[in-house]
Amino acid sequence: MGDQPFDIQTELAKLPASPGVYLMYDEFDHVIYVGKAIKLRNRVRQYFQKRSKGPKIDQMVRHINRFEYIVTASEIEALALECNLIKEYRPKYNTMLTDDKTYPYIKVTVEEEYPRVFMTRTLEKDGSRYFGPYTDVTAARELLDLVMKLYKIRRCRRVLPRDFGKARPCLRYDLKQCDASCQGNVDKDIYRKHVDQVIEFLSGHYDRIKKELTAQMNECAEKLEYEKAAGFKSLLDHIDAVSQTQRVTHGRDDDRDVVAVAAGENDAIVQIFFIRGGRMIGRDHMYLQIPASDTPGQILSEFIKQFYGGTAYIPPLLMLSHEAEDREILEGWLSGKKGRKVSIVVPQRGEKNALVKLALDNAKLVLKQDAERLERERERTVGAVEEIRELLQLPVLTRIEAYDISNISGFASVGSMVVFENGKSKSSDYRKFRIKGVTGADDYASLKEVLRRRLTHGLEEESDRRGFSVMPDLIMMDGGKGQIGVAREVIDELGLAIPVSGMVKDDRHRTRGLYYDNKLIPIRTDSEGFKLITRIQDEAHRFAITYHRSLRGKEQVHSILDDIPRIGPARRKALMKHFADLQAVKDADPDELAKIPSMDKAAANEVYRFFHEKEKP
Repeated sequence: MGDQPFDIQTELAKLPASPGVYLMYDEFDHVIYVGKAIKLRNRVRQYFQKRSKGPKIDQMVRHINRFEYIVTASEIEALALECNLIKEYRPKYNTMLTDDKTYPYIKVTVEEEYPRVFMTRTLEKDGSRYFGPYTDVTAARELLDLVMKLYKIRRCRRVLPRDFGKARPCLRYDLKQCDASCQGNVDKDIYRKHVDQVIEFLSGHYDRIKKELTAQMNECAEKLEYEKAAGFKSLLDHIDAVSQTQRVTHGRDDDRDVVAVAAGENDAIVQIFFIRGGRMIGRDHMYLQIPASDTPGQILSEFIKQFYGGTAYIPPLLMLSHEAEDREILEGWLSGKKGRKVSIVVPQRGEKNALVKLALDNAKLVLKQDAERLERERERTVGAVEEIRELLQLPVLTRIEAYDISNISGFASVGSMVVFENGKSKSSDYRKFRIKGVTGADDYASLKEVLRRRLTHGLEEESDRRGFSVMPDLIMMDGGKGQIGVAREVIDELGLAIPVSGMVKDDRHRTRGLYYDNKLIPIRTDSEGFKLITRIQDEAHRFAITYHRSLRGKEQVHSILDDIPRIGPARRKALMKHFADLQAVKDADPDELAKIPSMDKAAANEVYRFFHEKEKP
């Protein structure tokens, strides 16, 4: 919009009667809601009508400063775009899955000449057979181990028959879990027969293998080979244990998910049963944060978009406890993702209805049992963040970053960055830094370098909305006025406006308050805000120390010179012997560097380029 003020009523009049997606922004230009519409004109206008739409939506509308919209060719396109934008921005007022779960599958690479069997969390359209999802990772591993013991199929990545005999068999051959087909000693047709048996077994058909094992066990017992007989008995027991965990739902071999929702005031539980080949192979429940006005149908619609937008496998049938909002559009979207028809139904009678009712009863039970735990979790996360926000009088606070420096003997130090969003650590955004331009144990200079690299990189990638490009709402420094001064210097230098506070400790090295805006702000030690600050401080320190130890344990950090291409132990030693310190190495030109014994022109240029090119994290 440039410098022109955004007039909501004027922009409402411009809305097209087309399908699309709209984004609501608050006064701080944060996306607070993403929605889709069959007709943008009608849908967006509804938010600004005078009648109440529920307390949470009314609250959101009061914070809308402007909106944007994207026109799409169809409702299904709008739904797909909405899913992507919700995942990218995680808006405050959207119904959100609190955890992005992935489940393991067992993969059989039937397209290979000598197929492999292994566990994966990624489904690809590569011609392989996938079995799962398995909600219990331990059970999935035990099932895979059982398959290995029964059929001795390979897991290795060797390309067969090309790699026959190129390396000795792996340990699994010695453990009698593989026939070492990599040596070319297994007939291809026999191997394929074993693979077919694996597929039959993973599909839940255990009768044939149980009969074979029982016959072998009895034969060994008759020959007084009791140790071998005990081995077959152990395998039979394992098969019984697996079959008992997979409840048969009916006689047909089909795949479907049963999805039921139980909603509270601000949270909902979605219970999901995974049925594959007519057997229930697992179940799980997921938490959602919801607006108070959301209906079960709206919650299920949002769950389907977020869960099946990221899951590896979509079954051909979803059985729901309530009618989902925009069911036909969801069916079209899911069918497009799967490449075949996907149906969504709400069973009204019979076995299917009983199964949905069972899932619904489970969801209600979990919601009741976890109501107090969810409230405690909210207090220690979102509530703690709100407490800190009010304490510092910040307009908004979602993302907090904290930094720490760990000194290592020799030429280098390391830095760490930890991230907390809505009171929870976000380890995927943690970052490690090897200090490049500081000699000795100078914490202030090291902090300055780390912050400059982090914030500069964030500015360069501002449009990506990933990793470094998401700027913090607050930076917390492990210390007081000095550390804050270092951070403020870098922030001002880059023209940014990010609040900085210091986490101050007492003489016993215990957190006692925040230093902010040239004032020490005490905090009650029994408050959730204080506990969150302590967790952030401890996590920043732990992450830095862990990085420090891992590098030291690998004997990788003797000098920053180790990071330079073409500089090995001999050349590093020559550089350290010739120059008084690291600064002298940095100040040397390529010609001077090339005169050092064991250095050539190419290596000298690498050293010079390393210290003089633009630094990047």
